[in-house]
Amino acid sequence: MAALSSVVGSSGAPQIGPWCSSRDCKRRGHYNSALSLPRPSTPFLRLHSRHLSLFPPTRRYPRELGNGRLGFHRNKNYTRKQYTSMFNEPVTEAPFSGRNACISCSLNRKRSHLNIKRSIPRAFLDKSTFHISKHGIGNISVRYDHLPQATVGPDEPHAASTAWPDVLEKQDLDISYPEIDRAELEGFLSSELPSHPKVYRGQLKNGLRYLILPNKVPPNRFEAHMEVHVGSIDEEDDEQGIAHMIEHVAFLGSKKREKLLGTGARSNAYTDFHHTVFHIHSPTSTKDSDGDLLPSVLDALNEIAFHPKFLASRVEKERRAILSELQMMNTIEYRVDCQLLQHLHSENKLSKRFPIGLEEQIKKWDADKIRKFHERWYFPANATLYIVGDIDNISKTVGQIEAVFGQTGLENEAISAPSPSAFGAMASFLVPKLSAGLAGSLSNEKSSTSLDQSKILKKERHAVRPPVKHNWSLPGSSTDGKLPQIFQHELLQNFSINMFCKIPVNKVQTYGDLRNVLMKRIFLSALHFRINTRYKSSNPPFTSVELDHSDSGREGCTVTTLTVTAEPKNWQSAIRVAVQEVRRLKEFGVTRGELTRYMDALLKDSEHLAALIDNVSSVDNLDFIMESDALGHTVMDQRQGHESLVAVAGTVTLEEVNSIGAKVLEYIADFGKATTPLPAAIVACVPKKVHVDGIGETEFKISPTEITAAIKSGLDEPIEAEPELEVPKELISSSQLQELRLQRSPTFIPLSPETNVTKVHDKETGITQCRLSNGIPINYKISKTEAQGGVMRLIVGGGRAAESPESKGSVVVGVRTLSEGGRVGDFSREQVELFCVNHLINCSLESTEEFISMEFRFTLRDNGMRAAFQLLHMVLEHSVWLDDAFDRARQLYLSYYRSIPKSLERSTAHKLMLAMLNGDERFVEPTPPSLENLTLQSVKDAVMNQFVGNNMEVSIVGDFSEEEIESCVLDYLGTVRATRNSDRAQEFSPIFFRPSPSDLQSQQVRNKASLLLCVDALDVVMSVMHLKY
Repeated sequence: MAALSSVVGSSGAPQIGPWCSSRDCKRRGHYNSALSLPRPSTPFLRLHSRHLSLFPPTRRYPRELGNGRLGFHRNKNYTRKQYTSMFNEPVTEAPFSGRNACISCSLNRKRSHLNIKRSIPRAFLDKSTFHISKHGIGNISVRYDHLPQATVGPDEPHAASTAWPDVLEKQDLDISYPEIDRAELEGFLSSELPSHPKVYRGQLKNGLRYLILPNKVPPNRFEAHMEVHVGSIDEEDDEQGIAHMIEHVAFLGSKKREKLLGTGARSNAYTDFHHTVFHIHSPTSTKDSDGDLLPSVLDALNEIAFHPKFLASRVEKERRAILSELQMMNTIEYRVDCQLLQHLHSENKLSKRFPIGLEEQIKKWDADKIRKFHERWYFPANATLYIVGDIDNISKTVGQIEAVFGQTGLENEAISAPSPSAFGAMASFLVPKLSAGLAGSLSNEKSSTSLDQSKILKKERHAVRPPVKHNWSLPGSSTDGKLPQIFQHELLQNFSINMFCKIPVNKVQTYGDLRNVLMKRIFLSALHFRINTRYKSSNPPFTSVELDHSDSGREGCTVTTLTVTAEPKNWQSAIRVAVQEVRRLKEFGVTRGELTRYMDALLKDSEHLAALIDNVSSVDNLDFIMESDALGHTVMDQRQGHESLVAVAGTVTLEEVNSIGAKVLEYIADFGKATTPLPAAIVACVPKKVHVDGIGETEFKISPTEITAAIKSGLDEPIEAEPELEVPKELISSSQLQELRLQRSPTFIPLSPETNVTKVHDKETGITQCRLSNGIPINYKISKTEAQGGVMRLIVGGGRAAESPESKGSVVVGVRTLSEGGRVGDFSREQVELFCVNHLINCSLESTEEFISMEFRFTLRDNGMRAAFQLLHMVLEHSVWLDDAFDRARQLYLSYYRSIPKSLERSTAHKLMLAMLNGDERFVEPTPPSLENLTLQSVKDAVMNQFVGNNMEVSIVGDFSEEEIESCVLDYLGTVRATRNSDRAQEFSPIFFRPSPSDLQSQQVRNKASLLLCVDALDVVMSVMHLKY
């Protein structure tokens, strides 16, 4: 729905969008190299306290990707894990990958969504990157099952709403409508949500279900995904990895798929616990022919899914490829993710059916063994075809589906049921459900089983996917609490702990269901800001605290996860602080001001998404629908989702918000009490050794009883209710702005001395260029691509290349310090963040080898663009540099540097860069001596001396008018002081490449993983060479 998502409380920062390097988006030549890895759909209900929207991006989770590689989907970036502080400065994969390894190992499962992918608007997300770390049903008739689409997938934009202008105008306004009759309200809440008006569903005689959704983005292309409802969870003990093997053999062995490669079509496949998906992204027709490509695409999918050739040569080829992938993916992050899943689902097969499989079994299977698994599970009634794209004629598309798939499976429809002995003791539960006579007896074939031969049965898909039984974390469901589990490994750098709670999925199908999701979202949104407010010391005990509550179609449950990460020496204090804050929120609830603030922001976000209804890509729509189907959620389009959200928002009360939210947190806040739901698992991921100043590496010791004691100790701490916080409506008042305009007299000046032209408009690109009197160049473009939305980017030349030999690391640490502080002028970091929440501003801050950049994403509703310009002005003119923020930034980079030896990739790239660049630290991580040499003043000077008018450039693209953008530019950028240190030219120390380092050993590269490391490092070298030349 246009407005809901998952809720997590975190001190991390939201990401702006997905990123995938070319290496991550392809596996080997067999797969179309132009195709990105399949993206996870955003959870229908995923509540994450660091995200504001009801549908934020999904977290990482392990699953096999396309080529068999079990990948980890991350919030923004497939290859870099990011850390952020208040100013949201993510230090890539890196900077604290050792720590990240633990943090992001917070299970990384896919959660469902009411999706709005906008994270809680934040002040400055630091995205500084490290160069070395690269990221029932009739026949063939169509059933018009309208479905709700709260949001369209993992990567779609958000929805926002101001369509409720007078409800949230005052912080103390009660959002309930007491005049509504209680019976009338209950009737409304029990009514079903509207269904997506453009979704068409149908089923063929052979049981194949299909869904069609016309969508014009991108134009003249469509997505065709064949989802077969079989995955690793359906494998027997001697078949672990066989579903993935079939995906490889069937997909890469298809000749009809290969014929599509010259048409502009791209294809891939992936395997997960609960399903295997083959997908083709194709143009509607080719340039050389007016013929429709859909029949050819459907024919290829039919061959891949239902008529593969299990040639011995292909099986051997894919066996080698899978074994190679198995070695490459065995990273510490993967091991941690597996540990978390194993303990979370210890009672069922999810804990031991990872899609990649077991090496010893993969080596043994022959073509016959693989074929038998395919025959058992790959049949039309166990599959769903999704077609989303630029489709004009629905009835024609239905006819094409019938023509290609209509006869598939009918010839062998009547089959005998497999005997339990064939599949083990759990056969009746794990093999496809077989029911008698759906279409009558169609064959006189004799059964090879011990069942009555007169009973001819027909295959059906499982009624419940995945077919596993969970032990729920419900009051009274169990009295046997599990001790905390500890995963200790030498490659881990930091401490992290995950407390899990597992409950059944609550399907979002009625207005009451949607209302519950909204109330949870509001409740859990408060946690992140409270932690930031309460802990501002130089060395807070935790690195990150997150609370995630979200649905998982792949696991068949809803999981709540409290994740705490910290330096090993602070682990007990970090746990105490985290559980204490959770208990405070549970006992006292959110304040009326928090309710008003987050409700307003969610509605604005929802309205914004509704405005983007015609700009959502087909793949995002499809991913959303597929995940919603897996969870049983109703699918609405963005406009329906927003309207439904506004309708239920008027019925929400503060008491109900706090009541429903408290139930989510009771497994933590009431831990140890007899009537409290027991955690599904508590898992700590810790290093084997830690660095102790003055001593060096020492063994890290921890026990389950110590963890339990730390939790109980934190819960026994005294707590007080949260005070209300004053949130500024503007950062620069009209009187202050008027005074600035009088002082600075901002104007546009000629772009060059040779001409008097102050503005140049390029008709072909739509870009307008101008220059302010303080020297700042401006580029802007009016674009309707994102309705009522915009993005602004400040680029500052210099970056790390401008660091001097005396202040190595000063720029990157300075950017992080600015992010950690998060203050501007007289406003606290909490006020700045909440200002961003109220105005739906997402801001990121990044330092690279060449630039420092800031990016602002905003909505034009409620003066959102002016608010973004005010924030940029305050950063440039009144940024606040704090000693405690500097200490935190320096400690984070110190921790990251010490974790380098624990990563083969980073260690190799680090040494390679030092060797080639003769030890130049500007292009590697700052060393401990360099960090120790830095001061707050030195990092401030290194950053702010680059913020010179003629060294900066601002570009803005959005749905604004020429008058609106030029007014903002003159008011807030034109009033920035004319250059500081303008007489001083930017100085760069030259880059020296070390000639032929003969003293270093070399050897022939034989390992594919090593080759990828070299490619990563070469990317960096090319970047540095670009800097030099």
